[in-house]
Amino acid sequence: MSVASHLQELRRKHDSLSNSVVWEQRQPAADAIKVAEMKKQKLRLKEEINRLTRI
Repeated sequence: MSVASHLQELRRKHDSLSNSVVWEQRQPAADAIKVAEMKKQKLRLKEEINRLTRI
């Protein structure tokens, strides 16, 4: 897998998680632990994206 395609996949996953976080937070009984875990995953993805774009 090339770096460009890997970055594209990481960005897709980040966007998908963003949408999931927004959806979960709009639910009447939003699961705070689930939202926090998704946000951590988003941060890890963002850090990986930033690391790869600096190369």
